Amino acid sequence: MAKDEKKSPEKNPENGKRSSQGDIVTVQKDKMDSKEYEKQVNKLGIELVKLQEWIKQKKLRVVVLFEGRDAAGKGGVIKTITQCLNPRICRTVALGVPTEKEKTQWYFQRYVSELPAGGEMTLFDRSWYNRAGVEKVMGYCSEEEYQEFLRSCPEFEKMLLRSGIVLIKYWFSVSNKEQEKRFQERIENPIKRWKISAMDIESRNKWVEYSHAKDNMFAFTDTKQSPWFVVEADDKKRARLNCISHLLSRIPYKDLTPKPFKLSPRKSDANYIRPPKQEQNIVPQKY
Repeated sequence: MAKDEKKSPEKNPENGKRSSQGDIVTVQKDKMDSKEYEKQVNKLGIELVKLQEWIKQKKLRVVVLFEGRDAAGKGGVIKTITQCLNPRICRTVALGVPTEKEKTQWYFQRYVSELPAGGEMTLFDRSWYNRAGVEKVMGYCSEEEYQEFLRSCPEFEKMLLRSGIVLIKYWFSVSNKEQEKRFQERIENPIKRWKISAMDIESRNKWVEYSHAKDNMFAFTDTKQSPWFVVEADDKKRARLNCISHLLSRIPYKDLTPKPFKLSPRKSDANYIRPPKQEQNIVPQKY
């Protein structure tokens, strides 16, 4: 990688010092009040709707990548973003294990088919960076395939940028202590237990290996043209708000949402007779 492509590291005193585990130790803040959190989510939701309309009318193609360790909070922020947006415009992509056919294709091929058309925004819940993380650490790719990815990924992203795609990459950073806490919560909660898999348990045992893989990934792919943005994610609520606020700041937009309007009087037909409800299969009102 050329030297001029590498993004210069910036020192941020708010990030604090690194622990013996390599985690960034941040200054702890008081737990955010739920009402205040919902208030801020609603404010950001209104702005997301404005951004959505801008993307639609200007035919922008926006790609947002969400990467990070297991239980770092990627799914939570994606859900918060999409809950107020049109799924035809803002789409989430979470690809599973590649098929036997896909394994023989160009590595980026199945991700290319998921890229947005004009007027769309695609959120990748994990992306082509699987090769630099889980595939590398778990041995699902060869060393040659891994090295080729590190060489070709910056070039692939340059192609996306040159084509006019807006590419934004987020890394959700969570400490090993907080990850452990979230794993335990998932095990104890029947509703969330599906979220923890054998792969998650194995990643827990390979914390240091994942740290090395992440550092090497950043060394090759954190470039001026396509930088990584790190979200401190030990505090879920603040992580979501900070990420969404930053996302809104990365795409200049104006408010193009339609203005309120009055509905015309509903038309009626005196000759229409509704069929008896007794002839329909009504869902029992148990609640």
